[in-house]
Amino acid sequence: MTTILGISAYYHDAAAAVVVDGEIVAAAQEERFTRVKHDPGFPSHAIEYCLEEAGLKAADVDHVGFYDKPLLKFERLLETYLAYAPAGFGSFVKSMPSWLGEKLHLPRKIRKNLGGWNRRGIVFAEHHQSHAASAFYPSPFDEAAVLTLDGVGEWTTTSFGVGRGNRIELTHEIRFPHSLGLLYSAFTYFTGFKVNSGEYKLMGLAPYGEPTFVELIKKEIVDIKPDGSFRLNMDYFNYCQGLTMTNERFAGLFGGPRRKPEDVLTQREMDMAASVQAVTEEIMLRASEHVHEVTGMKHLCLAGGVALNCVGNGEILRRGPFEDIWIQPASGDAGGALGVALHIWHQILGNERTARKGDSQRGSQLGPAFGAEEITAFLDRIGATYTAFDDDEALVEHVAGLIENQHVVGWFQGRMEFGPRALGNRSILGDARSREMQEVMNLKIKFRESFRPFAPSVLESKVHEWFAMKDEQPSPYMLLVAPVSEDRRVGLNGEMAAAIGLEKLKAARSTVPAITHVDHSARVQTVDPGRNERYTRLLEAFERRTGCPVVINTSFNVRGEPIVCRPEHAYRCFMGTNMDALVLGNVVLMKKDQAGGDRVRDEAYLAQFELD
Repeated sequence: MTTILGISAYYHDAAAAVVVDGEIVAAAQEERFTRVKHDPGFPSHAIEYCLEEAGLKAADVDHVGFYDKPLLKFERLLETYLAYAPAGFGSFVKSMPSWLGEKLHLPRKIRKNLGGWNRRGIVFAEHHQSHAASAFYPSPFDEAAVLTLDGVGEWTTTSFGVGRGNRIELTHEIRFPHSLGLLYSAFTYFTGFKVNSGEYKLMGLAPYGEPTFVELIKKEIVDIKPDGSFRLNMDYFNYCQGLTMTNERFAGLFGGPRRKPEDVLTQREMDMAASVQAVTEEIMLRASEHVHEVTGMKHLCLAGGVALNCVGNGEILRRGPFEDIWIQPASGDAGGALGVALHIWHQILGNERTARKGDSQRGSQLGPAFGAEEITAFLDRIGATYTAFDDDEALVEHVAGLIENQHVVGWFQGRMEFGPRALGNRSILGDARSREMQEVMNLKIKFRESFRPFAPSVLESKVHEWFAMKDEQPSPYMLLVAPVSEDRRVGLNGEMAAAIGLEKLKAARSTVPAITHVDHSARVQTVDPGRNERYTRLLEAFERRTGCPVVINTSFNVRGEPIVCRPEHAYRCFMGTNMDALVLGNVVLMKKDQAGGDRVRDEAYLAQFELD
């Protein structure tokens, strides 16, 4: 038996993964355990969980891999600071302590965390090699083109090549400071959202605006070549030498200073979002066409933070030249931990790979699970009132009835998902047919911006009936955006058809309005029994009751917090919001039955449900 531990840390979304004899056994982000959103620190809790899930101790680990090369990244930082000196001295001073303190001493840190582990040398893969491995090796393809796009690794920001059998060869790259991910992050920053976590907000805001700045962006900021390669005009950016993404010249180009995070969104921000999204989609589509031309492959695998741009992914699938695409569910840095472990197994150790139908990611259900005894012991300890169901069919029928009757339901099942999306195990569910549900869930459950769209879960066997997708087109990881089917849409009156900005929110655009964005799109998750049997049964029960196989699925967390991991986290989130019901395994709790159920967001009360 060969055990490989993969680690990502110290930039964004630290994580760990364990692969045993080529099988993905466990993977998790550190944030889920520490409750610090996007925790970048060393993933000691995630490592502990992954080894425990595999039934192993640190001494049993044969190989350890780290997802990038810290020395090469440090070289890039130093060269960049020297190129811009004396500008950037403040940024240099701020970054050096963490580098000199921990990042340059990773082997020592890893060995210490593993109790003095003294096996072979630790493998440091290049950042985009880890991304590529995470995309190709779990994919269902024997061979495929591989395209990685993100902010920056060591020097590379974009790369492509080919995966065949057990090997990946990356042959082309774009280098820092020219980066599609950093371009998108610059607009995220300027429109008032947080870099490395607010990019999906910018994507969700885009349909409210008009792409009025596209030509300005292409003329002044980014030069896009026919093959999808590009160069940024660094006169408008500050990320090489400063602590901000953009500078005063960027502000001047767009008519004024950056929006402050809590300021009201204006038409300018909406138009900027629409414009940079359009530019991003153009680059992604052109790049995919070029990759297809160069490689001649029928299939494409994607990873890197930009691969979480599900609107762009949908464009590649619908308009691009590839027959099919597969996207790593944890496409950001967290997925690098899994990628480097698979890279070691296949590319370094030379073990064969057999592609599996669907994929080998196990539905990305790779985190902790909690049994019925553990759940009820917690609930009994805190004096919760609940009903336990012995029969699965009775459970899903009951919960489907709650959703049908406009209850918002916390749904906590099985193993926690790996990656940024809740896929039916750590989810908040609602009725997609409701006109009010989007606003209710945004403002009273998630405590987030009212414009944010919700994603649908739909039975895979029915996806083509509700969305403009092929018959039974799989999208199990919520990484593709598709239009709602024409026959499910409803017409708008003249006033609503002419609405602009956030006024567009007031109109129902389909028979499932809560998941239909203002441009008639939806970020689709297909559900099938092979990946998630109980969730499939729930959707089937909901369809029997309503004729609709679609529900809202949003992550089980509130704004600023990671997705819940343990029953304690779920109960605290349930009691701290206007959620109506909580399902923990086979146990159902109703808010109205709980002592303190009226104390929404009472922090003193909620503190008792934190972990020890």
